[in-house]
This record gives sequence, C-alpha cells and structure tokens, in this order.
Amino acid sequence: MSSKLGVLGCGSWGTALAIQLARNGNEVRLWGRDQQAIERLSHERVNARYLPGVNFPDNLYPVASLEAALEHCDGCLLAVPSKAVSSVLNACSQWLPETGVLSATKGFDPVRGQMLHEVVADILGAHYPFAALSGPSFAREVGLGMPTACSIASTQATFARQWAYWLHSDGFLPYMSEDVVGVELCGAAKNIIAIACGISDGMGFGSNARAALITRGLAEITRLGLSLGGQPETFPGLSGVGDLVLTCTDDQSRNRRFGLMLAEGASFDEAKTRIGQVVEGCNAAQHVWHYAGVYQVRMPITEQIHALLTNQTSVQKAAEHLIRARYRQEFS
Repeated sequence: MSSKLGVLGCGSWGTALAIQLARNGNEVRLWGRDQQAIERLSHERVNARYLPGVNFPDNLYPVASLEAALEHCDGCLLAVPSKAVSSVLNACSQWLPETGVLSATKGFDPVRGQMLHEVVADILGAHYPFAALSGPSFAREVGLGMPTACSIASTQATFARQWAYWLHSDGFLPYMSEDVVGVELCGAAKNIIAIACGISDGMGFGSNARAALITRGLAEITRLGLSLGGQPETFPGLSGVGDLVLTCTDDQSRNRRFGLMLAEGASFDEAKTRIGQVVEGCNAAQHVWHYAGVYQVRMPITEQIHALLTNQTSVQKAAEHLIRARYRQEFS
C-alpha cells in the first residue's frame, strides 16, 4: 500500500530523495518556497538546475504550499539547508504529521548553534519522533538509482524502520542506528575535512596528504563525537568514514570544490557563487570548533579551517601549519 509523503526542500538532495520515494510507489509532494521554480518543476518534470537529466516519476508532485505538501501526509522528510530548518519548521508545524520528521539536512542551526535534533525538540517538543539520514550519498547518483547505502538514526526504532521501508529498494539500502548525535555530527563535520582536502589537492600536495587528512580528520571527529555521547561504532560506519571518504575524494562534493577554489586563489564569496549551492562546511566549522572548545577536544584540522574562514589565517599558512605539525603518539 502506497503512502503519502511530503519532502521539504527541492534542491538536489531533496529532489533525489523525493524521486527515490516516488520510485518506490509512494505519492510524494515536493515543496519549495519559490513559486516560479515550482511551476517550472511541474511543467518540465525535471529539476534542470539541481538534478538535470533525472525525470520525475508520475507520482511526484511539486508544490509551493507547505499545507499542500503536508496535509494528511504519512511522513515528512526535511531536506532544506541547515540555516532554514528553524524557520521552515515554525512555518509548517501545524501541518506536520504526528508520525515525525526524517531530517536529511547536514549541519547546525547557524543562530542557535544547535544540532538539528535539538532544534526539532525545541520547536516540536522533546518527544516528537525524529530521525537523521546520513551516509555516503551524492544526490545525482541516488536520483539515477545507482547503488547507495545510508544510515537512518533515531532513538525510536519503529520510526527509523518505517522510513527504511519507504526508502529501501534494490538500489538504496538504509541501515538503522540509534546514535542520532554521532550520525548528525559526522554528517556536519566531514564537510570541514572535505574543505581541507580540497585545499590540499588544489595546492598539489598529493594523495599521501589527502589520505592523512581523511584519517586524522576521522580521528578528531571521533574524539569530539565520543565526548558528545556518540557511539563508537558510528565513526567507522557509513555516516562516519563512509561519508567522509566520499566527500573528501570526489568533485561532486561542494565542500571539496570550495577548498579547491580557495587553493586556486578564489575568495570565499567567489567560490560560493561559482558552486551555486550552500557550502555547509563553512557554517559547520564555526560550531564544531565551538564544541571542541567546550569539551576541550583537540581538533587541529578543524582549528585551521575555522581560522581560515574567519580570516585569522591564509590558505598557505593553514596548510603549512598542518604539514609541519609536531610528531606525537598516533592514538592519543
């Protein structure tokens, strides 16, 4: 039996997940705030800006009204940029289903400085069902139905299982987790390491340096995640090392491309304009570095990217600082 699902956010990721859900036989309402953009999606039956060449199933309906997207729906998937999560939830709270929200957004609320599960709890209540979707998954490949595996994390197993059922297909394999904190942190912090890898590759430092950044990046994400209460098994899993490797090594990653452009001499604004979508690592660096200070966790890569993005250092000096780091015990 098909379900009626609302997907909030018609960027590349929201569109790809809406297509996946519709491909599985669900009736999907894809919401975006831009009326003209929604009309184009409805007429062209493809998201030519964010996911060109991937046609919409017949049972996917673009809508510009939150009420139309959510009224009488069985589930809501949130895929807006992290900076919009709070405003969108406040705007649509009266229509949200009692069944809960699955967040496919990666990052922190830029004003509150909170993880997204904390934002949802503040706005919708501590007991409102919530799950986080994360893992190694580029939107275009999901939209095309290429093999993908992800994590769905929720403290409510039945809720995670329901979304796993809606999303699962021969080409999309969701794994369930109870570690909301760890999965959310990995999804946000990996973008910081991807910026560092883009800078390293853009400066011609080679494969050895990239592998070192990924490995040491995972180490510092794990240190912080455990301090925040994350579960150890999350970090070597899909939402940890899986998403980290993908984001740091493939040029489909906006954050990696952002780093490459900085290494080429582009300004922050120029690089963001050329990418044309939100670079979540820029916001994440501020908040991850804040958490690192609160919990007294050593995060040298995050420290340098944060310093760079706040104009406290240059690309060259940040790279030199990491290259010339003092030798030490690896697991300490």
